[in-house]
Amino acid sequence: MKLFKSLLVAPATLGLFIPMAANAAEVNLNEIANYNHSDVESIDFANSFVSDDSDKESLLAGGEGLVEDKSYDGVFSETTTASFDLDFYLGSTDDDDSTADDAFTFGYSLGIGLNTSFTGEDSLDITIDAGNVTEGVAEFDGNTGGDQLTVDGISYTFPIGAKATAFVGDNTDGSLLFDTACVYEGPSNTLDDCGNNYSAINAGGGAAFGASYDFGNGVTTAFGYTGTPTSLMTEEGDDAIAAQVAISGDNYGISFTAAYKENPTFTQVVTDGDVYGLNAYYLPSAEGLPSISAGYEIASVDIPALSTSNIDTSAWFVGLSWDEVGPGSAGVAIGTKQHTIDFDSTSVDDELLMYEAYYSYDINDGMTITPLIYTKEFPSGTDDETGIMVKTSFSF
Repeated sequence: MKLFKSLLVAPATLGLFIPMAANAAEVNLNEIANYNHSDVESIDFANSFVSDDSDKESLLAGGEGLVEDKSYDGVFSETTTASFDLDFYLGSTDDDDSTADDAFTFGYSLGIGLNTSFTGEDSLDITIDAGNVTEGVAEFDGNTGGDQLTVDGISYTFPIGAKATAFVGDNTDGSLLFDTACVYEGPSNTLDDCGNNYSAINAGGGAAFGASYDFGNGVTTAFGYTGTPTSLMTEEGDDAIAAQVAISGDNYGISFTAAYKENPTFTQVVTDGDVYGLNAYYLPSAEGLPSISAGYEIASVDIPALSTSNIDTSAWFVGLSWDEVGPGSAGVAIGTKQHTIDFDSTSVDDELLMYEAYYSYDINDGMTITPLIYTKEFPSGTDDETGIMVKTSFSF
């Protein structure tokens, strides 16, 4: 937060350089000279550039406008926070092709989170992303939109009474309020959903809303919806709706999720489908034993390209994680790379697996390094893929 305030100081100072030269009598130079990071909270920085005339207005941080309300002193309100995450990726994939192995590639992913509250119980969240992750490090699931900052998601969460919570948003997971039973936190894109790949409603550029209810004693329920913003709940748009029941105790959790999704993209030929997911985790009390997370998902889908309907598909996942292994944490996992379709065609009915292992350790409070190695299986006639990657994460 202090770094963000410091970044705001530079454009504000440059934007006001010429007015300062012309109106030196109105500038509190002593107060600016005494400014440092440690006392940013105590200095009335915005009003250092104006006289004591109460009719003058405070400049917004960056000098880009005027605000009539001086209660924020030109900076964030007391209930607004910003967080920053920057990941550097280095890695390579090898598909066993003897003619050419993939070279090492580098990419970055930046995420900015803005959060504010108006009542102390609600939350307005905005995510801004940038990144150039490409093939070779794509399994780390970084941002791929390029170097321009882009609004990636907006959501507003608020309570309804003492036990219910609701949200509305855009480009936000419809399963935002779900409590899927999984404690495995692997870094890969394929297995980090713990087998809950399609029964959860993920962000897809659409409008979203949902609600949850806490019954107490570890029992919760929730539902969510996403749809095409210009065609909500119509045949022209793609809709998805899901509901979940979850139970958790001191060292275990279990959740059941049911969803209906139009165009769920199990493969390129699948459209509508009913999906059901069961997830569970267990935390052993004995020291040194790993936590265990598992997930199983089934679906009934239509495949218009093959003139078939009600085709059964399935996926599964098992992951082990150790919170303390030397200076860091570690995990291993195995699961299906995608839904296995029960259909008489060798191109879609093979059970294709993925294996992964990672180790994550903190260099300091704001820097973490995570090496990952994985193998993905592909249908007969296509070489399997092995990837070796390293992610360096900064949080501030």
